[in-house]
Amino acid sequence: MQIVVLCIFVEGSGDVNCVVGIYNDIADLIAGGNFSCMQIAVVAAGNGDGNCLIGQQDFTGSGVSGIIDLNLHFALGGIQQQKAAGKKPNSFRQDINCYLNEKFYVTLLTLPVLGVVVFTIVPLFILIAVAFTNYDQQHMPPAALFTWVGLANFASLFGGQSLSMTFSYAFGKVLSWTLVWAFFATFTTFFGGVFLAMFINNKKTKCPRLWRTLFMITIAVPQFVTLLLVRNFFSDAGICNTMMNNAGVTDLLKTIGLLGQGMDHIPFLTDQHWAKFMIIMINIWVGIPYQMLIATGVLMNIPGDILEASTIDGASPLQCFIHIKLPYLLSVQGPALVTDFVKNVNNFNVIYLLTQDVYKTKDQAMAASSAKEVDLLVTWLFRLTQEQYNYKMAAVIGIMVFIICAIFTLVCFRFINKKEATFS
Repeated sequence: MQIVVLCIFVEGSGDVNCVVGIYNDIADLIAGGNFSCMQIAVVAAGNGDGNCLIGQQDFTGSGVSGIIDLNLHFALGGIQQQKAAGKKPNSFRQDINCYLNEKFYVTLLTLPVLGVVVFTIVPLFILIAVAFTNYDQQHMPPAALFTWVGLANFASLFGGQSLSMTFSYAFGKVLSWTLVWAFFATFTTFFGGVFLAMFINNKKTKCPRLWRTLFMITIAVPQFVTLLLVRNFFSDAGICNTMMNNAGVTDLLKTIGLLGQGMDHIPFLTDQHWAKFMIIMINIWVGIPYQMLIATGVLMNIPGDILEASTIDGASPLQCFIHIKLPYLLSVQGPALVTDFVKNVNNFNVIYLLTQDVYKTKDQAMAASSAKEVDLLVTWLFRLTQEQYNYKMAAVIGIMVFIICAIFTLVCFRFINKKEATFS
């Protein structure tokens, strides 16, 4: 004899009557089935009385029908359970009111979650998929279809027959400058903001509001406007070069060997060494006010009795800063420094707006890869996408940026968590 046992578990039910209808429908379903003999048992679990056997029956017959009706009962099980317990199911208006009050956190998280899925996760999967194809200007639908090429693009990025003429050469130079830039851009603005906050909030400083207002002007003006104006100021024929020539600074730099004898201007943004130095300096000027505001709030929370006690014990201002203020700042702003570093790795505005249509690379190997010495990985990716339509290599570089940022973030936060566990 063939026996089939079907169990339905209803968790948290106060009454087993809600599943009787399901049992009856299953009985009707099996009654017309093509089986020699079948037995069905429906059990409700989680009730106050323990497990309860609702029904058990043998069936014979032919034909099977009613799958839709059975599934419908399963879908309506929650409503049937509420009715059996003497509760009235919520209306649409009541559900809306619930998600605006008791479950408002669900409502608030809905749009951010959708945004993360649509604008982060989905593009990330598309980016990963494109990196394994030959999608570029020569393989662009509908004229030509792109195909799957496996790891060929990654091989082009990390190797090749001629190292100086492949993407690997440009990738090495751009990656090294990206890391150097991110390091200096992060820590120069951090310490600059800290020192500026200490200066403005010092009791001996006169007119602190005036100083704070002057430095906050850079935040009030949109950054892209500021960077475009600064780019014009430091151009080869800009105001700064004119002032330097009139003051004799250009001739002085020629004398000490910092400028070539045939140059009549300082290549602030047209020479790779001068351009890298100026980019970091301009970023300090633009980024310090933000760090100043953050550092001001952190320094104001340092207990005054600790500073007073250290002063009484004979600690100098430098010792107070090194042993009290700086550790407190790093403990509070440690995660922020990590995120600032990652942000600077992907700092598009400063690099692109200062060097676009100004800096011209003289390295033919870099030019062959559509890269410049002052490019970050993100600006190189943008150039490959918007100017060269080389989507495959742009996707590979995008994956590398993601991997670098992810590894750095995980390592740093692991270190920070260990330090916090040690101090706690």
